Parts: sequence; structure tokens; C-alpha cells
Amino acid sequence: MDVELREVHDSDLPVFYRQLNDPEALRMAAFTPKDPTDRDAFDAHWQRIRTSPDVLRTILADGDVVGSTAVYGEPGEREVTYWVDRAYWGRGVATAALRGLLAEVPERPLYARAAADNEGSLRVLRKCGFRVTAQARGFANARGEEIDEVVLHLEG
Repeated sequence: MDVELREVHDSDLPVFYRQLNDPEALRMAAFTPKDPTDRDAFDAHWQRIRTSPDVLRTILADGDVVGSTAVYGEPGEREVTYWVDRAYWGRGVATAALRGLLAEVPERPLYARAAADNEGSLRVLRKCGFRVTAQARGFANARGEEIDEVVLHLEG
């Protein structure tokens, strides 16, 4: 499968919104908006981040929009994030996309966070060189409770 990154287009946003509202993906991601069905909040969020200095990319697999990835935050504390359509889980798409993003953004250190039980995401992050540096707890909107979280770090 050919995985590429490109700038986010307006036409990607309905796909991202649909992906955000997949109940199984929401549960796995855990740390999501309070109300993922609030389209106005979704649109306002994407309008804000698309005008920020953050690096945002659409993930394409064989030319189809299958997710997004980003580096965001303050220098020295910047984090990576990604979201891949559930139909593409376990096929190497997230790993290829994150590797592409890391090649595009050479700044280090970078951080990542994941629900402690999100083995797929933790596997992707480890394959890309991230190492677990801390355990934490945080409120997961998608689960309606506080859960264990893993903090990962990528050095230069």
C-alpha cells in the first residue's frame, strides 16, 4: 500500500468528521473531544489548527484519504498525533504516516501520549523510535472516566 502525506484540504474534513464518530475508534483513542458529534465545534477546531504554526497532514493510502497526523504544541514540548480510519488498522498505514511526518519535522524532542491499553498505537510509536518515559492518568472523554495513559518521548 502506498502511504503519502499532503496538506489538509477542505474536502478532507468530512472524512475526518466521519472517522471521529466511529464508536470503536473513539473508545480506542480515548482522549477525544467531549462531544465528537458537535459539527460546529469540529469545524471551529479545524479552522483554528489549520491557521496555527502546527504541522498538519492528511494521510493518503493508495490515493484515498484515510486519516490525519500532526505535530503540535510549544517548542520543546511538541507532541505527535494521528488518526487512521479503522478499516486501515493493522496494515502499516499509521506507522508509515508517522515515519513520514517525523522525516518532515526533524525537530526533537517530540512526545506522544496514548491510552495504556491502546496496544496498536503504542506499537506504532515504538516502531517509530518513541520510548515510554512516564505513566499518567487522565480523563478520557470517549470512555467517560479517568484511565491510565502512557507518555512517550523521541530524542534526536
